[in-house]
Amino acid sequence: MNSATRERIVGTAMELFYVKGYNSTSISDILSRSQVHSGSLYHFFPGKQDVLVAVLEFYRDGIRENLLDIAWAGVADPIDKIFALLNGYRTGLVASDFQHGCPIGNLALEISEPDPRIRELLDINFRNWVRAVEECLDEAAERLPRDTDRHALAEFILTTMEGAIMQARTAQDIAVFDRNVAVLRTHLDLLQAQAAQRAETQ
Repeated sequence: MNSATRERIVGTAMELFYVKGYNSTSISDILSRSQVHSGSLYHFFPGKQDVLVAVLEFYRDGIRENLLDIAWAGVADPIDKIFALLNGYRTGLVASDFQHGCPIGNLALEISEPDPRIRELLDINFRNWVRAVEECLDEAAERLPRDTDRHALAEFILTTMEGAIMQARTAQDIAVFDRNVAVLRTHLDLLQAQAAQRAETQ
């Protein structure tokens, strides 16, 4: 069995989980879409949860190449990078007619009682996203108040993004997403204005 077969299974499962959801995707769906025989799939993955583990590992290991580098192409300013990342999700919502959101958020909402491997991988994927945004905030640290908890702010940005996606998909209205992001931008603008004001008075 070669690695190309495994990669095809994982890629197919990733697409199906994203579009249909984990629970609505069967092994038969994966086999049919990937054109792989069941023996080949079970050689690599004893069950569907093992396929999910591989998908989550792919997201974990590919966040830079498959998400951040794409969103940040041509963007230099660290604050602009945050909003470019959010805009990537906005584009996905509009292009898919609200069918696609955040793949990790979708899985986290769908899988209510995951086994420890799944829970840990979901958590790692969220933490990697938060870390990437926190690095942007660290780059912009001189533009923010010194007492800003940049890690907590990065977590808040993730919460805003996931909540905005969920509400926009439910309402089938991108304006919901845009309003959430606009409030976040106002918050960051106020933090930068506060830092600039403090610097002027010192």
